[in-house]
Formats: sequence, structure tokens, C-alpha cells
Amino acid sequence: MLTLFTTAKAFTGHSGIIQRNALKSWTLLHPEIEIILFGDDDGAADISRELGLRHEPHVERNEFGTKRIDWIFRRAQEIARHDLLCYSNCDMIYPRAFCEALETVRGKFDKFLMVGRRWDADITAPLDFSSARWEADVTALAQEKGIQQPGYSVDYFAFRRRLYLRMPELVIGRVWWDHWLVWKARMESAAVVDVSPLVIAIHQNHGYGYHPAGAKGVWTDEQATRNWNNAGGRWHLFTIDDATHILDENGTRRNWKAAFAPLNRYLTPRINPLWFRFLDLTRPLRHALGMKPAPPRPGGSRVAMRHSGDTQNVERTS
Repeated sequence: MLTLFTTAKAFTGHSGIIQRNALKSWTLLHPEIEIILFGDDDGAADISRELGLRHEPHVERNEFGTKRIDWIFRRAQEIARHDLLCYSNCDMIYPRAFCEALETVRGKFDKFLMVGRRWDADITAPLDFSSARWEADVTALAQEKGIQQPGYSVDYFAFRRRLYLRMPELVIGRVWWDHWLVWKARMESAAVVDVSPLVIAIHQNHGYGYHPAGAKGVWTDEQATRNWNNAGGRWHLFTIDDATHILDENGTRRNWKAAFAPLNRYLTPRINPLWFRFLDLTRPLRHALGMKPAPPRPGGSRVAMRHSGDTQNVERTS
């Protein structure tokens, strides 16, 4: 079956609610699923005992104390009980269709990375998992009141052991590590399969109190810049739009639009930390000229860019 692995923030406040929702939902995906929770964050040991998770308290960190995602991936591949692994941000809820899609992908491809677009939803209370309708209800909430994010928001990565044997030093809680993972899979000649048409992956919205500069810091601080450099910059950062295949109700098909994804990224300045610095410098002039941010989108707040980053959903407005 599958080993799901993740890391979390402290299990307090709203973060505690949505992380517990996510982890509990994963335990219901399949009787044989293994879940590994990395980190000694407050409450991690307790939730692991309660839900029967495998708790690995130790995580390598950089000099800022930020967890290294490269170390987590390496360690997970060493200790996982199953040959199929999936890293997921710890605020995601998956329907049973997730495992069905994974079975289809593993049967079709020997070397693969399964990814998919997420649906953002406002969830502020514990889910009632005792209800037979909990999955249908949360899925309806996401589709009716949430927002499906574009391909640059990548929150889960399902693959066979050994796909990620070598990774540069990258930290979670900042951007760019997720895009490197998609690029690496393509460079390893793996099939990158977008299962968005079949899997309603639900991201529970949250804030950025963990960073003193909020969402802006996640994109622009020293650690974000280091992730960008260690990953290799723009040309080593792919998104779901670069998927080689798409899985839908008719089966697996080639994604011919992937050939244009690099050009689209090149023409999209926001996939570059320098773009945000440009926005900051020009904001007074643009506002003086009457250039205002886009109006709010239905079902969510005003958004110019969202990104998975870690368990984070980064919002930027200009």
C-alpha cells in the first residue's frame, strides 16, 4: 500500500484543528496505510499516539532552525514500510479517489510522480468523522465555496521509493522546494501525472503567523532566496502544468500542453522572487496612478498568487 509522510507546526489553535483534520482523514484512506509524522513540534507525539501514526521526532534543520525537506525525503525513503510514498502538506484532506488514482498510476508507469491541483476551503472546526457523509460534505464545501488553485500550487507528491535519492538543501516553510520536486521527476524521466480531474484534494486555508513578515516573508526572505538558488533558479522549477500525463475518467492521456509550460513560466514574472521586489518598489507609483489590486474572487479573498510553500498557502497582492 502507501506510506504518507509529512511534518507539521505546533498542534495549537487553528493550525492544530486543520492538521488534526488532515491526519485523521488520511488514516481513513486505507486500512494498510502508514503515516509518518516528522518533527518534535508541540502536540506531535500526542496526536501520533492518538491516531496510531509513526512519529519521528528528529528532523535536520538549518542554522535558522527551519526544517530541511531534503532530509525528510531522504529519511522517509529509508524507513518507509511501503515502496509507494507520498509527501503531503499537513493541511490537506484527500477523498478515497486519491488511492484509486494512485493504483491506476502505479499500474501504468514504473517510474512516476503523481500530483494534482488543490481546492482551497475555509475550515475552522474539527470535522465530524463519525458521520458517513463527512467526505461528501467537505468535498461539496470545497467545490461550492472554495477555489481551485492553478498548477503552481503543488501540495502532494506520490512516487516510488528511490525517485528522490539526491536533493539539494531545501527548507520547508519557504517557497520553491515543491517546484524543484516536479522538475527533478521530469529530469529522471518519470511520468508526471496530473490527477486533478479525479481527485478533489482539499487545502484548509490558514494564516502566516509563524513568520514575522507574514506571507511576504515566505517569498522574499533570505531562506526563500536560498531555496531559489539551491534549486537552480527558474529553469529547475516546474509546476503541475509540466505534467507529462493527465488522468481523468477516460484514463491516462498525454498532456500536450506541457510543451508550452516553460514558455508560459518565462513570460510570467511572478514565478521569480525579483517580481515581488519590483512590486514593492513600484507600489506607491502604481497606486498614485490609480492601479489597484484585482477585486476579490468569489469564494475567497483577493489573490494575486498562492503557493503551497509548506503547509502554507501564500497570498500576495500588489
